Amino acid sequence: MDSRLDPALKIAEFLLRIKAVRLDPKKPFTWASGWKSPIYCDNRKTLSHPVMRTYIRQQFVEAIRNEFGKPDMIAGVATGGIAHGALVAQEMGIPFIYVRSSAKEHGMKNMVEGDLTQGRSVVLVEDLVSTGKSSLQAVKSLREADCEVKGMVSIFTYGLKEASEAFANAKVRLYALTDYNILLTQAIADRYITEKDLASLRNWREDPANWTGATSNGAKAQKATPEKPTK
Repeated sequence: MDSRLDPALKIAEFLLRIKAVRLDPKKPFTWASGWKSPIYCDNRKTLSHPVMRTYIRQQFVEAIRNEFGKPDMIAGVATGGIAHGALVAQEMGIPFIYVRSSAKEHGMKNMVEGDLTQGRSVVLVEDLVSTGKSSLQAVKSLREADCEVKGMVSIFTYGLKEASEAFANAKVRLYALTDYNILLTQAIADRYITEKDLASLRNWREDPANWTGATSNGAKAQKATPEKPTK
């Protein structure tokens, strides 16, 4: 096994074990957007597990240093990236800020919270990237605040074509600790899914908006409201 993949496989295995990620192509989930999906992802569960929480923090720190260099600040993307971002900033000994999903309706009406006088360059921390919309909205907010966005790191990405194109157009580099392909590899190895499930899972990733999966055979979709394909 390629040793470079070991951390990505370890994180994928952990996400599956604690059911932060669930795969069920026979009984798909319904996202808030209405999309039918064979995958449900709630990486906030990782915060409840100290050993893996620390491992993810260290992998983030290593990725940031290797891929982007040490920034002036770390920014967490609300809400899933806030806690992980704060842990990373603490470990790196640099300031932390966070980006709201929408501006406050009172007070200073901030989109970015924190002391922006501490520096200009910033790396964003996300828990999950799906279509890239909310993640790149955070990038836009930071740039409007005159910050230099060096890049973004996330625990997991689906690797959707829509997201890849959006990040390329926005000139933002994304580094994910693990991704959909690695997750499927680990899921097969640990027998969370069968070889017969792979075709449906791969088809979903190719065209998630139009994928129907097992629902066409009468299976009832599960609700997965914590997951929104807007990140």
